[in-house]
Amino acid sequence: MHTEGTLAPDSPEAARAAYESCGPAARTVVREVARAMDFDRAEYEERVDADVIATARDALFASLLEVRVGDRGEFDAWFDGRGEALDAHGSENVDFVAWHVVPFAGVVVATTYQNEEAAAVATLRRIAFAEHYREVLA
Repeated sequence: MHTEGTLAPDSPEAARAAYESCGPAARTVVREVARAMDFDRAEYEERVDADVIATARDALFASLLEVRVGDRGEFDAWFDGRGEALDAHGSENVDFVAWHVVPFAGVVVATTYQNEEAAAVATLRRIAFAEHYREVLA
C-alpha cells in the first residue's frame, strides 16, 4: 500500500482554505500555458476568462487530494471497522483499490482497477471532487 498526494482536508473550512490557496497557482499555470501556446494579449483576453481559471483551480485542487492505493486485501483490512460510509465505484472482480477519505463528509470514496493505477487515481480524484468537494467549495 502507498499514498499519493498531500491534500486531506479534515473540515469544510480546511477544504475551502486549500481550494482558495490553489487560485494563484491556477492563474500562473494558465498564463504560462497560454504563453507556451503563443497567445498574444488579445487572444489571451478573448479566450482566458474566469471559467478557465476556475477549471484550472478545480483540477489543481483535485490533483492534490491524498489517495491511498493498495490491493483489495489491504483496502479491506484498512477499511474494516471504520465508521465512514463507503462510496464505491468500479468492479468487485478486480484486484486493486484506490481510495480517498473525506472526513468531514464521513465517507471513503473508492474505485477499483486492474492494471491502470494512474488512471484509477485520476478518476478517483475527479469523482471525489465532483461528488464530495464541489458543493462545499461553491
